[in-house]
Amino acid sequence: MAKTYRPYMPEQTLLLPPALSDWVPEGHLARFISDVVNELDLSEIEAAYEEEERGYPPYHPVMMVKVFLYGYATGVYSSRRLAAKLEDSVAFRYLAAGNEPDFRTLSEFRRRHAEALSGLFVQVLRLCQQAGLVKLGRIAVDGTKIKANASKHKAMSYGRMKTTEERLAKEVRQLLDQAEATDQEEDRRYGSERRGDELPEELSRRESRLKKIREAKAALEAEAKKKGGGAVPEKAQRNFTDPESRIQKSPDGFIQGYNPQLAVDEKAQVIVACEVTAGPDVKQMVSLMEQTEANLGEAPEAVLADAGYYSEANDEAMFEKGVDAYIAVGRHKHGDPIPSPPRGPIPRGATLRDLMDRKLRTRKGRRCYALRKTIVEPVIGQIKQARGFRQFLRRGLEHVREEWSLICTAHNLLKLFRNQLA
Repeated sequence: MAKTYRPYMPEQTLLLPPALSDWVPEGHLARFISDVVNELDLSEIEAAYEEEERGYPPYHPVMMVKVFLYGYATGVYSSRRLAAKLEDSVAFRYLAAGNEPDFRTLSEFRRRHAEALSGLFVQVLRLCQQAGLVKLGRIAVDGTKIKANASKHKAMSYGRMKTTEERLAKEVRQLLDQAEATDQEEDRRYGSERRGDELPEELSRRESRLKKIREAKAALEAEAKKKGGGAVPEKAQRNFTDPESRIQKSPDGFIQGYNPQLAVDEKAQVIVACEVTAGPDVKQMVSLMEQTEANLGEAPEAVLADAGYYSEANDEAMFEKGVDAYIAVGRHKHGDPIPSPPRGPIPRGATLRDLMDRKLRTRKGRRCYALRKTIVEPVIGQIKQARGFRQFLRRGLEHVREEWSLICTAHNLLKLFRNQLA
């Protein structure tokens, strides 16, 4: 007797018109994001279309925001991949109500409304606060290195720029002399009817590269002048593709990238402040605290940070804000003996660094600082490993900041969603 299977008829016609919502189960992330976006203030985006009277009607901003936030929450970032999902993913089709904007339209929407999209971070953060996911007891700050949309092989040091500029200038002069000699010879042989202003391809290529090198060299010199007028270090580098990115040391080796920053609340690993820099961590401490206070209306009780954030200026700033700071003053090598708790009175002449070191060696200091890894490092792992965000799509510091803000907004949406499920 033949085995009986459940009915399978791919070509069967549906008797009733299907509703996209029937294909998305209750409690699905797409439904949650749809409900949240319906409550967000998107007036800044909508206002951009109010004065447009001509042209084909644009896609609805609410729909576009839902698609982007769901994409970022599920690790789909590029406009081409989003466009593909709008064709073959039920959840994306549900959010778009069957609309299928192409990748150019998606890319242009993100570019045009990048600032407004980054502003959604605060709206979602305050929803997390209302849901009780943010307590501002202890927060932990950290940075991570993420690749820029540029190759490190497109960077050049100031010293190499000078030698390359001289070589290219010499080659350009030689090519111009050759072109002049060729023109004179052709005038003699064929007459003077030829225009004579066509540049050889090789000359155009060299002149273009020479121009880029001179622009990059001038930018490095202007930067050095702004910092105090000293000479530009020979090893100072500038990337031709994304000049605001820098060579960064990461666990994967040296990359051309940025140093995104996070401040994360202990309660539920909600991101309360985010920033991007191409420089070191230490200069971002005060900025992250100020942003946290601006976003939520109050400063945290305590902050935990690794040695990359320590400076006496940061130490003083936290004290003035009334924030109990636990910032490592040096890196502790794995396997080295843990320093014993301090004993006796505080030595005379102790510096702020000495006092912070002493504080972190107390039992309370050790216990508090140990929490840093459990608060902020899992968030970085969730963003880079679980959701696969390992390279920025846009170029330039301001655009990268907007993109990072959208990444952090999606992270907080997921925290809000899982809290609802719980």
